[in-house]
Amino acid sequence: MLIGYARVSTQDQILDLQIEALKKAGCKKVFDDKISDSRAEQPGLAKALEMLREGDTLVVWKLDRLGRSVKNLLDFVTGLSMQKVQFKSLSDAIDTGTPSGRFFFHVMASLAEMERELTVERTRAGLEVARRLGRTGGRKRQMTDSKIESAKKLLANGVPPRDVAKNLGVSVPTLYRWIPASAAA
Repeated sequence: MLIGYARVSTQDQILDLQIEALKKAGCKKVFDDKISDSRAEQPGLAKALEMLREGDTLVVWKLDRLGRSVKNLLDFVTGLSMQKVQFKSLSDAIDTGTPSGRFFFHVMASLAEMERELTVERTRAGLEVARRLGRTGGRKRQMTDSKIESAKKLLANGVPPRDVAKNLGVSVPTLYRWIPASAAA
């Protein structure tokens, strides 16, 4: 059975063109959402996925109706194939029920994997250059050397840790991370 899914990003957009194309393609049921794909919840898509059974095909008007990211789209279609459900995009002429459609998705998956690996490689190279230049990542230290010295003096003079932390603008756990309780006493 062919099950269709249509989506527009905003409430004022119209789904008619997509729904008509999906019905013309032979979809027995069509589910829809008027919601941005950046939102996690897509109730129409969830209903369509619930209805899909082994041997069925999920049909969309265009690939971008499911998502903008190639990786997310590939993960989605891979999940469908694990359930033995096919995928078809009308405007993009993609049908995983055909050898050429499956080949296309394998090529896309390979490209997405290569893109992820290149991103990791560039990130590592950038971090290495930054380290050589003396920069470290992460948040700026809350406890500077002068704050640590001030805290040690205040604690040595009997000021309670809670008051010392408040005066320095840090939490008590942060104070103890830099000046262990045994050293503060």
